[in-house]
Amino acid sequence: MERRPALELASTIRHDGDGGVVDDLATVQGVTRWLRQQEDLLPAGIPAGEYTADEDLRLRITEVRRAVRALFARVVSPSPPSRADVHRLMPADRALTRLNAVAAVDPVTPRREQLRACTAPRCVRYFVKSHGRREWCKPSCGNRARAARHYRRRRQASESASASAGKTC
Repeated sequence: MERRPALELASTIRHDGDGGVVDDLATVQGVTRWLRQQEDLLPAGIPAGEYTADEDLRLRITEVRRAVRALFARVVSPSPPSRADVHRLMPADRALTRLNAVAAVDPVTPRREQLRACTAPRCVRYFVKSHGRREWCKPSCGNRARAARHYRRRRQASESASASAGKTC
């Protein structure tokens, strides 16, 4: 699967598996670990494996991430943005200014029309839709969405049956 730097950065905010959200860049150690994991995406000559982040770099990277996620939310519109971004989106003009100021990689790839926010319950990731029926960032999100849909249908059927049984008495 092709990796994209802006999508990798946006994906550092993710679902924790228990209904919450995890920020992989919340600490300097998290930023250092993430940078080392992205070594193959960095330009040649940047030895990420030897690099240790500091608080200033962490703040600059998280600000760029806010800008990237704000632009991703705008691209997926009129679909709703990721649930993690709904109440804290940076205005698009400010996001563009911020990305231009730091000379970031353009997050709007030639496939921008395929950028989506994952529709699975509790998921906060963005992804590039690579198949016509794909609506989730990972198979586990698809499983969670299908399980939630099944549960909802069974509950509605049970409630309908209970309501019908109450009317016949």
